Amino acid sequence: MPAVPPGRSRRIAVAPMMECTDRHFRYLARLISRHTLLYTEMVTTGALLHGRGRELAYDPAEHPLALQLGGSEPEDLARCARRAAAAGFDEINLNVGCPSDRVRAGRFGACLMAEPHRVAACVGAMRAAVDLPVTVKTRIGIDDRDSYDMLAEFVATVARAGCETFIVHARKAWLRGLSPKENREVPPLRHDVVYRLKTDFPELEIVLNGGLRTLDEAAAALERVDGVMIGRAAYEDPWLLAAVDRRLFGDPRPPAQRDAVLAGYVEYARDQRRLGVPLSVLRRPLMGLFRGLPGARRWRRALTCGAAAEAAGFDGIRALAASLERAGRVAGEAGRIAPPV
Repeated sequence: MPAVPPGRSRRIAVAPMMECTDRHFRYLARLISRHTLLYTEMVTTGALLHGRGRELAYDPAEHPLALQLGGSEPEDLARCARRAAAAGFDEINLNVGCPSDRVRAGRFGACLMAEPHRVAACVGAMRAAVDLPVTVKTRIGIDDRDSYDMLAEFVATVARAGCETFIVHARKAWLRGLSPKENREVPPLRHDVVYRLKTDFPELEIVLNGGLRTLDEAAAALERVDGVMIGRAAYEDPWLLAAVDRRLFGDPRPPAQRDAVLAGYVEYARDQRRLGVPLSVLRRPLMGLFRGLPGARRWRRALTCGAAAEAAGFDGIRALAASLERAGRVAGEAGRIAPPV
């Protein structure tokens, strides 16, 4: 397979997830995959315009990195876009998919699907403010506004404002009656709707999100769309990304090795500890690092056992990881520890 140039490729991305894709998880993910596009958690325009600037903090190693914004006022979004550009982000993504009550009360997220002209105005304002790509992450519909014609009209309207990339969660959202978690699980997946969008809008970049759990599924979807976005599966099992560079980007370099990834993350975490970041926060991205392997439960317990975990520190983490790798090899699990190429 020919190599896909790194940088801003959206061939595969990790979805923006609140309380998941913080800067520490993103750093770990970047150690595992060089090319996967990473997204921040959603940052609201209010938080960015009135906060202390921490909302845009990231490590340069995280590139390529996109900032996801939540908002509905074109002028505010344009101001935030300029700040994002100055901070060095590679893309700005507008959230038109989150169904939570808090987001809806702020008049952004999935409820904006009912206001395509407002979304177009938001995109147009950001496009006029910066040279960065401005993308939209959306659902296939909301409540009873879930016909394909409504979705196609939404996409066409926003595209006319200059949006060339749509990341589409292939489920509708119920704005009342379902929690955000239920909105990720209860409405049926409709990958066929996203595939039809690509057929009807061949000039647009269409990225499929929703329900993808393996690289086999991602590779199959890439036969029909321009890119795929993986969410919870990548957060719960970050080692899923270890085979991405070679398989989906044609990168000939050897894939990441778990011991090297952990060593790199431990050095990063030591620096973050010196800056005052709690150890519990830094350990959280590591929870799924041994998912599916012998000893995974022991690993998770060691990361969450309070005072004992604090006493063990990073040296204890690395020692436990080494013992689990040895156990995995004995059990014939080396294919997961050093991913197949």
